[in-house]
Amino acid sequence: MLGTLNGALEVRGIRLDPEDISAEAEGIMRLRDRMPVLEEIIVHYRLRVPAEARETVDRALASHGAKCPTARSLEGAIKVTWTAKVEETPSPS
Repeated sequence: MLGTLNGALEVRGIRLDPEDISAEAEGIMRLRDRMPVLEEIIVHYRLRVPAEARETVDRALASHGAKCPTARSLEGAIKVTWTAKVEETPSPS
C-alpha cells in the first residue's frame, strides 16, 4: 500500500524523500476453531508533507486503497484499513 500511496502522490506532483514517508503494518489475529487466523491488517502511515500540499495528500490517502493491488487481492478475506499521521512542513521562503 505504501508504494501505491507514494505513486499516487508522485502522479499529483508530490515527491517525498524516503525519510518523509513510511508505513508500519499491524496484523490482527483471532482464533477460529482454535486456530489463529489473520483477520485484519492496519497500515499506519507517517508522512511529512509541504503545508501547501496537504489537501492533495488527503485526497490521495482517501483513494489509494481502492487502487492498491495488494489491498484489492485481500478484499473479502482480510480487512485492510489505514491510519495516517501527517505532519505539515513549512513552505520554503
